[in-house]
Amino acid sequence: MSQNSLPARPHLDHLRRQAKTLLADLKDGRPSAVRAFKHHLPAAKRLTPDAVAAAGFCLADAQLVVARQSGFASWPGLSRHVDLLRGLEGEWRFDRLEVDGNVMPASMTATARLLIDGDRFRTESPEASYDGVFTIDGDQKPSHIDIEFVEGPEAGNCSYGLFELDDDRLTLCLSVLAGGSRPVAFSAPPGSGHALERLRRVSASRPPAVTGGTRAKKLSGKTATNSSVTRPVDPAEFDGPITPQLQRLQGDWTPTELVMDGKPMPKEWLAFGLRTMTGRDMKVTFNGQLMAHAKVRLDERTEPIAVDYLNLTGKAKGSVSLGIMDWIGDEVRFLIAAAGDPRPATFDVVTRTATRSRWRRR
Repeated sequence: MSQNSLPARPHLDHLRRQAKTLLADLKDGRPSAVRAFKHHLPAAKRLTPDAVAAAGFCLADAQLVVARQSGFASWPGLSRHVDLLRGLEGEWRFDRLEVDGNVMPASMTATARLLIDGDRFRTESPEASYDGVFTIDGDQKPSHIDIEFVEGPEAGNCSYGLFELDDDRLTLCLSVLAGGSRPVAFSAPPGSGHALERLRRVSASRPPAVTGGTRAKKLSGKTATNSSVTRPVDPAEFDGPITPQLQRLQGDWTPTELVMDGKPMPKEWLAFGLRTMTGRDMKVTFNGQLMAHAKVRLDERTEPIAVDYLNLTGKAKGSVSLGIMDWIGDEVRFLIAAAGDPRPATFDVVTRTATRSRWRRR
């Protein structure tokens, strides 16, 4: 089901007016209306343009054309969709969040909220904000939701899930890893890669300034400050043997410090982070949510060690982020610049766009 031709915040009154206008245009013989009826109305497909204009089609026929232009098989199906979409609008707060079998502490979601306006959303939490768009299919049982992240740590990724709306209660079950499978039930057992969210609506008013985000422009030679993003990067450049330092980084690590956007993550949240290194492939997740995925290259001749990340997901996908790393006892420390920024020279200076982290083996 395609919903691409619907406005961002569809309203049945607007769609009814659209159908009335379409019918009036048909009666006036306007070619665009005739083409719309011939393309979308089965009874008009084999008629000549003059015959379509003279056939005496009614408002119900025009509504069916509008529905099919919007990707729906019928006007009732379009009506149900719009009613359900408008029923999701407002401000929602988290009552419970379970990720991959782990129930998140209430302190982690106490100030988080989900804002929905039409098919646009923003999730706000102390550690990050996520903006994007979504589509729903209420004809599925249970209802389906597909989410596209436009801004935030998940930019460029999609999540697929189920939802259930009961007045001012909303239940979501979503895949939390990029490319993950859609859940088949409202559960998030260990190893599933799913998140189960239970929310309550605190306001049905249209939330302000929920735009779904702005799609990032691809980095180019005109905007980049670093030669690492002025040319296409061949992933094969990051291949090679596993060096001693890469071997030391293998496995699972828990953060002891994380500073993003100039803000340290609260210590009580760090236990829910995970850095996994498999060969040259590195992933960082929090609460099961993918935060970073990159292919790693090291220059072990430098001090501190130079780190290159080939970003494999998000808005920086395909670009290289430059950084440094060192060891403090058995813990490893990283300072990674944003894609396009120069490599940091020291851990003593941290720009607002860089990410500093420290990890111990799990």
